[in-house]
Amino acid sequence: MINKGWDIVLKDEFEAPYFNKLGVFVKNEYRNKIIFPEYKDIFNALRYTDFDDVKVVILGQDPYHGTGEAHGLSFSVREDVPMTPSLRNIFKELKDDVGVDRTHKNLTDWAKQGVLLLNSIMTVVKDKPLSHKEKGWEIFTDHIIEKLGAREKPMVFIFWGSYARSKKELIKNKNHKIIESVHPSPLSSARGFFGSKPFSKTNVFLETIGEKPIEW
Repeated sequence: MINKGWDIVLKDEFEAPYFNKLGVFVKNEYRNKIIFPEYKDIFNALRYTDFDDVKVVILGQDPYHGTGEAHGLSFSVREDVPMTPSLRNIFKELKDDVGVDRTHKNLTDWAKQGVLLLNSIMTVVKDKPLSHKEKGWEIFTDHIIEKLGAREKPMVFIFWGSYARSKKELIKNKNHKIIESVHPSPLSSARGFFGSKPFSKTNVFLETIGEKPIEW
C-alpha cells in the first residue's frame, strides 16, 4: 500500500482505534457514493515519497472534488482533465519565480524527487468540498506532520492558506524551513501568493543543507 518507511513510522496509527473506525467509514462511503480520489490512489503521497526521502512538504486541505481531478497528491491533477484554478496560479508563480513554464498538471515527478504532496483530509465526496472533514483523516495526517517535524534531517514545509499555516505548531525541530503565504486560489492569490517565491526559496534551503534541489 505504501512505502516500508511509512509502515514503520505510522505503525501505531494503523493499529489505533480511530484509524480502524476511519477505514470502516471510508470503505462504506466508496460503496455508496462517488468518492475521490479513486480508492487505489488514496495513499499515493506516501507511496511515491517515503519518510526518509522527504525533502519538501506541500500541504493541501482536501482533494479536488471534480470528476477525475484528484489522484492522491495535493494540488496535482490528472493530465486528461482541465487545469484547476489553484494549480494554474501555482504554475504562474513557478514561471515568475524560477522561469519554469510547466504544462504537466500531474505532479508525480515532484513526488518522486522528495516532495510530499499531502492533503490533510485524504478523501472527498464528488462536488462536496470538506465532506470528509473530522472523520479521522486530520488525526492521521497531523501525526504525519508531527513525525516529519520531529525528524532530525531538515526539510522544507510549504504552507499555503490559513488552514495549512495552522499546522506550524506541529513542527518541533527548528532546523526545518517553513515557507508560508496565502492560498493560491483565485480568491486570495493576489494578496500575497504571487511574488512569494516558494520554489526558489525551497531550492536555496536544500542547497544550503547539501541536498539536491527540486527540478520543478
